[in-house]
Order: sequence, then C-alpha cells, then structure tokens
Amino acid sequence: MLSKSLYNLFLLLYSCGIRVAAIVNPKARKWILGRRNIFAEIQSKLDPDSNRDQNSKPVWMHCASLGEFEQGRPLLEELKSQDPKVKIILTFFSPSGYEVMKDYQGVDQVFYLPMDSPLNAKKFIEAVNPSLVLWVKYEYWFYYLTEIKKRNIPVLLVSGIFRQKQPFFTWYGEIWRKMLESFSHFFVQNTESKQLLATLGFSENVSLNGDTRFDRVLEIADHFTEVRGIAEFCGGSQVIVAGSTWEEDEIELLHFVNVHKQVKFIIAPHEIDKANLKDVKEEFPNSVFYSELSDQQAATGNGQPNVLIIDNIGMLSRLYNYATIAYVGGGYGADGVHNVLEAAVYGKPVVFGPVYEKFDEATGLVNAGGAFSIDGGPVKLENILNNLLEDERERKQMGEAAKQFVYSHAGASKKIIQFIQEKRLLTS
Repeated sequence: MLSKSLYNLFLLLYSCGIRVAAIVNPKARKWILGRRNIFAEIQSKLDPDSNRDQNSKPVWMHCASLGEFEQGRPLLEELKSQDPKVKIILTFFSPSGYEVMKDYQGVDQVFYLPMDSPLNAKKFIEAVNPSLVLWVKYEYWFYYLTEIKKRNIPVLLVSGIFRQKQPFFTWYGEIWRKMLESFSHFFVQNTESKQLLATLGFSENVSLNGDTRFDRVLEIADHFTEVRGIAEFCGGSQVIVAGSTWEEDEIELLHFVNVHKQVKFIIAPHEIDKANLKDVKEEFPNSVFYSELSDQQAATGNGQPNVLIIDNIGMLSRLYNYATIAYVGGGYGADGVHNVLEAAVYGKPVVFGPVYEKFDEATGLVNAGGAFSIDGGPVKLENILNNLLEDERERKQMGEAAKQFVYSHAGASKKIIQFIQEKRLLTS
C-alpha cells in the first residue's frame, strides 16, 4: 500500500524533525520531554486490575490540542456528572494542550499520546483498556485507530470537519480512508462534511450535529467569575480586548492603539514565551503586564498604561466579557482565525482578519451580522473600530446578533450523550 509507506515516512520525518527542532524550540522540547518514559508513567498511574474490572468503563478522549479539548470538555463533564465512577483518560498530542490541562481535575488521568506506531498503539490501548473512545474533530493516527477497530471498541468522532482537499478524498488517500472505517459514528459540524463522507460510502453512521464548542462557551459565560484587577484597569473607559494575537494582528492594531489613548486595550498574545512577550511589550510601550498589575494598582488616571498585556494562559474566555469590542487574532495567518465564539457569547461585536473561511462558526457569525472581517490594512481596521466605538446602536445590534448566533447553535453535546445512552455504550 503506497499510502501506508508514505504515512510511515511521514512518521519518521516528523520524529526526526521535532528532535532537531527541540534544540532551539521550547515547545518541541516539551513534546520530546513529555514523552520520555511515557509508558512507565502510564503504567504507574493506571491500575491494571481496575481497568479490567467488569464494572469499570474507562473512556478515552483524544484531543490534538487545547482548542479540541474545549470542544470535548462538555462531553467529559456531562459523563462525569451522570456517573462519577466513569473513569476518563485524556490525551493530547500537542504541548499547548497538555501543559495547560495536565492538572485538570475533571478527568482521572492526562497523558501525552505516544507517537503513532503498531507497538505504541497496542501497549497504550492495553494499558487504558477503554470501553469507549471519543476522538475530537481531527488528527487521525492510523495505528491507534486500527488497533481500536481490531478490539471492537466503539469510537465516536466529535465535531468532525471534512473538506475536499483533505487526504481522504485524494488519489493517495487509501490509508486515510482506511482510518475512517474504524469509527462507529461520525458527528459532523456541517452539511458539506456529511456529503463528503457519503461519497466514501459513509452515510448510515453519520449525524449532522453541529459544534460542541457552542455548549462550552455558553457554560463559561453562565459560570462567569470576575478576573482580578480587570474592572479596575478598565475603569469607565471603552475597552478593546484583542485575544490570541499574532505579530500580524498586533501590527494591524498598533496605530489605533497609539492614537486612541482614551481607549483601554487588553491584548492576550497567542504565544506567551518570554521572547514574544518582550516583543509585544516593545511594540506597545504604554503597557503593563498582567502579572505586574497589582504593582500598578490597576490605575486609570492620566499617565498610566492604557494597554494591558496578558502574560498567562487560561483567562481569555472571561476577559472578553469586559470588552466594548472584541478582536480575535489569527485571521492574518495561514491557520486562520482563533475561537470567535468566546467573545460572541457575551454579546460583543467581533472583528478579525480575512482568513476565516475554513471556520464555520466565523463564517456564520459574519453572516448573522455579529462580526466584521477586515481585509484592507490598519486604515480599514481603524475605520471599523471608530464606527463601532462611536455608534452605540450599531454596536448593540451587532453584539445581540453575535449572542443570538451562539445560543441558536447550542445542544450538540446533549445529542452525543443521548446517542451514547441509547446505544448503551457505557452500560452492561
């Protein structure tokens, strides 16, 4: 099988490449170190006798990174609330997911997923012995999925997205199509995904279900808690919260920030390593790091910083609640815009860059009138922001449209839970 040879070559090149990258890249280094002695760690933390107990029903959820975890999180929490005895094992491929959630108390264990191989897949699945596997959105690993199928373990794809350009639909995609045969059921986000799966012969086990991230952001908003010092920093000013920004986003915002001293800006860079934070601080000289905010007493008087740079991870979803306007980063990069729903759920008008077509939630938000996509440089962005800051009526209309868009798409998680119950996937 040519595609299998290509897949094995990809695994080899990836393993070699990330070891080379680890010499200079901190994230790659964490990827390597996190997997060192991984099976010894797994064996020490999982009780083999408990896992093989007839009454034990381990659930394994795999997420590529933090964004996928946020999609799967409502399912995990609902499963735990229904039966606290359900054992949940959570795995990540990326350090950006694992490092943030390694101490998450909502599951029983959190691990890095060992690199895909026949031996690793067999050893891992024997150790976990799952009764059910939840695979979130994407990132398909051939040997893991093959081993799951061999053992007749039900595996559900959560919030799946399929596009014509993916390997499944190409001449070289035989091994990718083989992976799809491992899934018991596909819960997909849109009609295009369902139609594409049908061209490969998957139709009876496909449900158009929407995106579970809507449920997650609604849960965050419903349980909102204040972030220390933010209200004091904002004072009575209008506030623009720029979340998950990259350098391209910061360049777009730079002129507006420097000119509008009366507006408060909260900037949460996507990368918070020391080097990037130093660069952001230099870009916005009239700024203060959140970690220094207590020293600044979150003052709002003349001469005090009007830019707050968030130098931690975990509070962005709550920061959007303080915004007059939300700016979501990523829309100027190849990977596209980040999570727009975190801002929209609070009823805030959302602004982002031009690269968003791959994201149904961003496209839907624009079509619903809750967001603007900017493709025209800093001047175009400045015009949009000025209009929204000055026109309270339009701002409120956009915010309401954004909020209603989120609320109208809730419920995907409950449908998957209902499917698990109806199929008795976790009952004897």
